[in-house]
Amino acid sequence: MRSFKEWTLAELDKTFRLDVLDSSTVLEHWLTGQAECSDFERQVLRSFQKILHTHVHDWNETELAYNFIGPVMAFANFFAERAFSGTVDEIEMGGRPDGMIASGFRKPEQPYFCFQAYKKETDPEGDPAAQALAAMLVAQELNQHRFPVYGCYVKGEIWHFMTLQERAYCISDGYVATRDDLLEIFRMLKVLKQLITGFVESNAQE
Repeated sequence: MRSFKEWTLAELDKTFRLDVLDSSTVLEHWLTGQAECSDFERQVLRSFQKILHTHVHDWNETELAYNFIGPVMAFANFFAERAFSGTVDEIEMGGRPDGMIASGFRKPEQPYFCFQAYKKETDPEGDPAAQALAAMLVAQELNQHRFPVYGCYVKGEIWHFMTLQERAYCISDGYVATRDDLLEIFRMLKVLKQLITGFVESNAQE
């Protein structure tokens, strides 16, 4: 078993012969999807944003997760730090990603959104993009390659969104949560819920 935390992007690319895309229709569809943000949601987000702006450079990883990422992600109804594993090209990988969105009520069953890698702004340990991508590869196997897999990693105030389809992945430009990008981040999380609901309903019909 090799932990998600042990990988780098370079190792994942080489080991699994991954293609890194400059653009992706799957990612573009996600990033440009439409979802409404209510006045109440805007007010709550702005209050969290003020706290982030004040403390982001001082928080450690856990403080960032508890004080900002967790509350924002709570709107998306996600599982946190649930262990899972799988085999990709005869290599067993596993770990406890910081978060995932999956079908299931009391425990995650079918993962669709992989998985936050929360990192503090300064001196992060490990490669958060690689941790997210390693978990996405396992999720893809668990989904039997039937759907694209979505992901995100966070370093301080910067959010990057990721998609994986077959052996090609794409990473978005950074969205800065201390700026107006926060509303875009929230919109994309709501769009993600719509996409995942479609996948879950498709599974239920088969």
